[in-house]
Amino acid sequence: MVFDLDGVLVDSEGAWDAARRALVAEEGGAWPPEASHEMLGMSSPEWSRYVHERLGVALAPEQIAARVVERVRERYRASLPLLPGAVDAVRALAANWPLGLASSSNRVVIEDVLALAGLADRFAVTVSSEEVARGKPAPDVYLAALARLGVPPARAVAVEDSTNGLRAAAAASMHLVAVPNREFPPSGHALGEAEVVLASLEELTPATIRSIQAGAGG
Repeated sequence: MVFDLDGVLVDSEGAWDAARRALVAEEGGAWPPEASHEMLGMSSPEWSRYVHERLGVALAPEQIAARVVERVRERYRASLPLLPGAVDAVRALAANWPLGLASSSNRVVIEDVLALAGLADRFAVTVSSEEVARGKPAPDVYLAALARLGVPPARAVAVEDSTNGLRAAAAASMHLVAVPNREFPPSGHALGEAEVVLASLEELTPATIRSIQAGAGG
């Protein structure tokens, strides 16, 4: 079992979007309509280069990333926007399977969220896209998480919300549970990769996972 973080456990896409928009505005860059969508699923090195090269922010990508990440961390420390059912779903599934987390968020953000949510001890493995070669929709972050868990992709289930996340897990040859992001809904094609589509994590139970495993013959 491998969870995504942003948009699955935490209602965070808006926080990242707002932090990046504020920085671009402060530094005199331009924010085209497609920017928010194009950065979904990108790793920190990828989106900070995008902001530098495509949105006209003169700061070095490392400076861009550091400033945006700190804004997001401050917002989370003030009020962590956990999504409905997130804590209960993680606890229930962790009681049955070793859990991994494969996130586009930075390592420090992952650790903040899990600590604030009281879930740090429920995940056997966590991987940030900044720790692999390519962010989502490439499968790298999922493959790294599965390698550390010692679970083959054909026996693993990913929980995702976005187009690039669903494409990443599908490219890793995993089974898929989709909990579509309401603010940035996935494409119909990406959603078609999922074996189960849920309205929220409140519907995700061990029985959901067992039904997928039974259908896959294991």
